[in-house]
Amino acid sequence: MTTLTEADALDGLRDALGLLKDREQVAQRLLDSSAKHSFDPDKELDWDAPFEEGKWFWPPELVSLYDTPLWKRMGEEQRILLSQHEAAALASLGIWFEIILMQLLVRHIYDKAATSAHVRYALTEIEDECRHSRMFARLIAQGDTPWYPVSRAHQQLGRLFKTISTTPGSFTATLLGEEVLDWMQRLTFPDERVQTLVRGVTRIHVVEEARHVRYAREELRRQMVTAPKWSQEFTRITSGEFARVFSVAFVNPDVYTNVGLDKREALAQVRASGHRREVMQNGSRKLTDFLDDIGVLRGVGRRLWKSSGLLA
Repeated sequence: MTTLTEADALDGLRDALGLLKDREQVAQRLLDSSAKHSFDPDKELDWDAPFEEGKWFWPPELVSLYDTPLWKRMGEEQRILLSQHEAAALASLGIWFEIILMQLLVRHIYDKAATSAHVRYALTEIEDECRHSRMFARLIAQGDTPWYPVSRAHQQLGRLFKTISTTPGSFTATLLGEEVLDWMQRLTFPDERVQTLVRGVTRIHVVEEARHVRYAREELRRQMVTAPKWSQEFTRITSGEFARVFSVAFVNPDVYTNVGLDKREALAQVRASGHRREVMQNGSRKLTDFLDDIGVLRGVGRRLWKSSGLLA
């Protein structure tokens, strides 16, 4: 894979968003930020405090069934219980995704100079993701909910993707997994209706993920300029397919059964929900605008993104 050097940057290599930034300078700034603003969830959060009665585990407007006929028939207690199970399912999805991301980052830096700031920041991000996965697992264990793994089919697709993904494909998938959840978490951590522990978990994740998004965006811009045309096209197609997988995996259907709802009816109402479609597209818009600008959302890939429901 061709990579951008300082000389390339000085020569004015650019994309639709402007001049590309030097990889080492970006990484060094992120390393400096990590040194100042990193958290140990085991020490930062009060894991011994009980959950607060009557508080949500996810903002109600972000719960999948919100404003559906089924939601209107549910009592407040059952709605809150659904929010708890959906929060656990999203934490489970986040762990699955972060384990894939860590493997993609290790592949990315495998043959690069370990002394570079770019590689050192990748290692720092892997360290962050390890803490996040432990934090999400502890949050699930704190409550009365099960672990919600993705389907066996999605596990196998994830295994295939992390094996065959190109560098630009890896960073596109990274942004998809990070930015939609980030949008939701930015609405969650200041929301006083939500459990204090959940707000603390989302606050830590938002602060540290902002650096990960910057790293992935800058690298993806560079790769979409310097990668061979076949790799760029492969990225468009695989990212569209990953968007389809992600949109389905975002709601684990077992949550409905576990809170006493009919799974088939619940899924049908989620699929038909205009509110839910708007939530997912709003959560994706910042990312899809960026991907459109740098040339990822074209051709077959764009059609796949539309079929995922994440792109209007």
